[in-house]
Amino acid sequence: MERRKWATPSTTRSRVVLEVASELAGLDSWTHKQAFVNLRVQGDASSTWSLIGSDTPAAIDMVAKGQAHIAIINPAGPLAVALRGSDPFREPIPLRAIGVIPSYDQLALAVSESTGLTSLEQIKDRKFPLRLSLRGQPDHSVRFYVDQICAVLGFTLEDLTSWGGSVSYDPGFNFARRLAAVQRGEVDAMFDEAVDNWVGGALDVGMRVLPIEGATLAELERRGFGRSVLRQAEYPKLPGDVSTLDFSGWTIFTLDSAPDDLIAAFCSALEARKDRVPWQGEGPLPLERMCRDSREGPLNIPLHPAAERFSRERGYL
Repeated sequence: MERRKWATPSTTRSRVVLEVASELAGLDSWTHKQAFVNLRVQGDASSTWSLIGSDTPAAIDMVAKGQAHIAIINPAGPLAVALRGSDPFREPIPLRAIGVIPSYDQLALAVSESTGLTSLEQIKDRKFPLRLSLRGQPDHSVRFYVDQICAVLGFTLEDLTSWGGSVSYDPGFNFARRLAAVQRGEVDAMFDEAVDNWVGGALDVGMRVLPIEGATLAELERRGFGRSVLRQAEYPKLPGDVSTLDFSGWTIFTLDSAPDDLIAAFCSALEARKDRVPWQGEGPLPLERMCRDSREGPLNIPLHPAAERFSRERGYL
């Protein structure tokens, strides 16, 4: 009689943990969404490989320090800043991309028309007591962007408070509640991404979007940030196109020193499971687009050689 083949106990235990974690992370009612996965040889703590799914630049430091070997960040912008060693990074970090999931977005800096502000530079020049609503997650990429914009302009969020203003940290996607606070006169500025969800509403309640332009935009680009445009064609109540910073892309990244076999294994696994990862409700992950620079997926750091080789061998490049 032929014996039935069973999975090894370690494989079974790992699959139970990973499958349950995957199911929980996909539930709307489950709030613990950020995944941090450690994989190792059974019983060998020195052989750990770690992966993290993140929306925060803190993942860059984790990869740089070896606390995670592969990470995801939204948007792509901070990776180019880190690669150049621009503030707040003390030195260049040799990051490499495995791929970038397309997701088109911008940052918008909106203020109430009642403030009389027509430029970002006026905030410092007038020491304006701005009452600003920011996303509540303190390490979110929005805060990274806002801090760097303020630094280039020559002030900090703490300065706003010292001038009589305030900074409130509010639930990020509850844009309706934040805009209601603007209407009530409790808040007179909102800086955030996910512009499709709130910029139209902000214009409806009497806000204007301040442009990032001139010397300020040039310095931010020098540091590694990408420029973008909020177009009047998409937001008819805008008086014209508004220059701003790009907030596109969900980049999967690692260090240039990551072993080729690890990156190749990751790419193969991603290809095998691409149908299980919904992408904007349009089907499986578009691997053929994730290895190419685009408006929706800026490839603003080099591909890891093993990831590039994989994409060429599979015909994606």
